[in-house]
Amino acid sequence: MKLLWRTILPALLLATVPINSALAQTKLKVATVDLRKLFDNYWKTKTTQAALDDRKAELDKEDRGFWERLDEDEKEYEKLLTAANDQALSSEERTKRREAADDKLQEIQDSEQTIVEFERQARATLADQVQRIRSDILKEIHAAVDAKARASGYSMVIDSAAETLNETLVVLYTSTNNDDLTAAVLAQLNAGAPINLNASAEGNAATNVSSPLPTPDSASNGYLNTGAF
Repeated sequence: MKLLWRTILPALLLATVPINSALAQTKLKVATVDLRKLFDNYWKTKTTQAALDDRKAELDKEDRGFWERLDEDEKEYEKLLTAANDQALSSEERTKRREAADDKLQEIQDSEQTIVEFERQARATLADQVQRIRSDILKEIHAAVDAKARASGYSMVIDSAAETLNETLVVLYTSTNNDDLTAAVLAQLNAGAPINLNASAEGNAATNVSSPLPTPDSASNGYLNTGAF
């Protein structure tokens, strides 16, 4: 038995040498990036935000118009209903007013249904646009981070702004030896901005200016929510 161990043990020790050497030669080079900051301060996020805000404002204006016309129709209905019960009018005239009131009531009900459908469709359209835009922008950012990491020889890039489902930070600690690529990647992304946007993008490079594209909220008081992303 001792002879067997004398034969096997040296072989095992020799077998581990290449592995340990490979591990020793492998140096994990890690960098961090603040994905939220990149997203918020990318010039395309800002211009897209402005365009989407304009579209929201248009839809909100149209929605308000529906509600204002509905309010007018309801007032007209009340007048017709009052007239239909006015004993000073002839029976024939009261009947005519009641029929007109019934028609107006049907018109109001149809308008209410139209508004509900309009708001549902508007919210769905905005939500789809937000999701598509967010996805496209994140793809561009990921591509820029990937290119920067490959060019600089990093083994891994960690999002320092990442959060769990419980809204707690995923990255609880990073050593000072880890490079932060946020500024470099942001400068690369904003290098292609139109001239009139470049100065603004650079000036806000270290500032979060908006939340990252949540879906539009539900309507409030009958009107579409037109808040920021």
